[in-house]
Amino acid sequence: MTQEQSVALAAGFKALGDPVRLRLLSLVASHLDGEACVCDLVGAFDLTQPTISHHLRVLRDAGLVTSTRRGTWVYYRVVPEALTALTGIIALPSVAAR
Repeated sequence: MTQEQSVALAAGFKALGDPVRLRLLSLVASHLDGEACVCDLVGAFDLTQPTISHHLRVLRDAGLVTSTRRGTWVYYRVVPEALTALTGIIALPSVAAR
């Protein structure tokens, strides 16, 4: 693993270390067509829309989601390659099993 890869993976894991962001990622990934508007996500939390937007920005900055603005709303979509990279690290076979 290169230094750059480890930095990117650490940022992804750090972003997912917050329960709200973990739930947001799950909601976006499971949403119809794999894309969710902030307006679709706010109702699932006892948080304000700006707080939800902040958490989504952290996920976007970590490369876990992308966003597209349509009118006044922003739509989020999971980046499959980023999730594959994170799960690939977790799914590594243990050294003891070799």
